[in-house]
Amino acid sequence: MHNPDATRSLPRIAVDMRALVGTPSGIGFYTQSLLVQLAKLQTARYTGVSHRPITDPNTLQDTGVNLESHGGPLGVWWQQLILPDRLHRGDFDLFWSPITILPVRLPIPAVVTIHDLTTLLHPETHRIKVRLSVLPFLGKTITQARRIAVDSKATADDVRRHYPACTDRLEVVYPGIDPEFRPASGEAIAAFRREIGCDEGFILYAGTLEPRKNLHALLTAWERLRLDRPATPPLILTGPYGWRSRDLLHRIESLQASGLQYLGRVPRHQLVQLMQAATLFVYPSLYEGFGLPPAEAMACGTPVVTSNRSSLPEVVGETGLLVDPEDTEALASAIQRLLDEPDLAADLGEQGLHRSTRFTWQRAAEAMESLFVEALS
Repeated sequence: MHNPDATRSLPRIAVDMRALVGTPSGIGFYTQSLLVQLAKLQTARYTGVSHRPITDPNTLQDTGVNLESHGGPLGVWWQQLILPDRLHRGDFDLFWSPITILPVRLPIPAVVTIHDLTTLLHPETHRIKVRLSVLPFLGKTITQARRIAVDSKATADDVRRHYPACTDRLEVVYPGIDPEFRPASGEAIAAFRREIGCDEGFILYAGTLEPRKNLHALLTAWERLRLDRPATPPLILTGPYGWRSRDLLHRIESLQASGLQYLGRVPRHQLVQLMQAATLFVYPSLYEGFGLPPAEAMACGTPVVTSNRSSLPEVVGETGLLVDPEDTEALASAIQRLLDEPDLAADLGEQGLHRSTRFTWQRAAEAMESLFVEALS
């Protein structure tokens, strides 16, 4: 029988939900998936707070998460000026920010998730708006946080290097992979390939079009292969336009006659189908705090070619081909190798599928729950 007194005695945790206002990006999906799993543990009461209503409230409310929005023209303005007053009312025990930054004025204990340090290490890969919403508050955030979750050991090393005093408050909490990313049957794959006009398969990239993703290198490698080997499968790119990539869009348009397709942002179910049906997945990013798209491809049993930098070797391990992302010859050779050696591709796909099982939201939620308990103690 449900005990209301027991429920009232649970810790009350406020969660910054700004990444779920508007169209969710990677951090938005992270916030929702992890918070749903945390709520299922029933060890705390969660309230999502944001400057405007989130786009999809039902998924969270169905698991018992309360939602509040308080108004504010800009998310960072709301977080720094309005949110502290809300936290000061005394009905929350802990605040969790899954978006790297905490309010400077913080009336209750807090935990923060830092996904990467790109704004500090590679500021040129971000808009000025993003840099100004993170960099002025990063040092204070790390000083104030009772516990700091990071997405990978690589990010943990970056944070320790720049903020060594926080080492004893730092914990790696790997993100999970949503369960819809799983292998499809041969019949389903064949049907989807026919539907999109790629009967013999295709090479896939999924992610934002922005400088850090290094897509010019992928286009150069694929174009070279296509010239040398006309039977090279088509290249499909999917993901939203980010910034400073107008010349990339022009180049993509010029290559469409050669077999390149750019689908833009696609519905979640179609992204899963693309991951499942791809001959191989290529992700030449220059820096990632975790690199969820390669992990999702692995969970679909699709072989992966990715960068040998930052967290990507940690995610993929020996189940994919790792290359210097700025060496287009090496990138082309890795792609060609998997196309020429289908047995190797199948073996790597199977190994990647097995490795992907270590990244679950259940494990992530249990690890975050431990950080919340430590922060409250």
